[in-house]
Order: sequence, then structure tokens, then C-alpha cells
Amino acid sequence: METLSSSTPIRPLHVEIDGMSKYRQAYSVEDLAAFLLSEKWPPVENDPARFHCALATSMDAMQLYLDPKIALQVFVEAAHASRMHVLPDDMEGIRQSDEGMTKAPQNAGQFEVITEKQCTR
Repeated sequence: METLSSSTPIRPLHVEIDGMSKYRQAYSVEDLAAFLLSEKWPPVENDPARFHCALATSMDAMQLYLDPKIALQVFVEAAHASRMHVLPDDMEGIRQSDEGMTKAPQNAGQFEVITEKQCTR
């Protein structure tokens, strides 16, 4: 019997989840959910609201109730709250830090903001 599997594609990301400067790639919302549920995700105590919101939006996007772009944006916010870098989103900020300057990522704030209230189930 064949197993049907589907994937909800996103723009490719590199997530610093295996430790400092150790990145893993994500190509789908399923990859994002797997990162969130993996034991390598930093302790949820860092920001439980963002973690749970990212997990809920990933699940909704996998079921096609929500645009995958929103799940991606919420995941990036949760990763940042857990002090992880996400490439290419953080490339400009990393370059600036390497030069001794601190600057927010170039494309910060370009997505729709999801509030904690919207994540409440």
C-alpha cells in the first residue's frame, strides 16, 4: 500500500538549531513544525507564548487553514525569541554585527503581525 505524503512548501530557510553557527534547512511548514517539536529547540520557558503560537500556526498551515507565509513569519519570531538566527532573514544583521555595529534585519516588519490573542485556541 502506498503512503501519500504532502508537503506545504515555504521559501527555504536555514535555522540555527543545532547550536551556534550550526544550521539546518527548512523547505516546508512540516520542517518548521519538526524543528519546534525537536529536542534541539531551546527550552520553551524562554518564550512559551511565541513557541505555542508558532506551533499552532504551523499546524493550521499544514492543514491549509492558514497561509504558509504566516506560519513562516511566526516561526521566525519564535526562533528570534529563542535567540536563534534564521537565514536569509538575519543576513544583514549578522554582517552588521560582524562589523561591530548592531542593526535590525533589513526586512523586519514586512509581514502581517499575529498577536497572541489570535493564537489562542
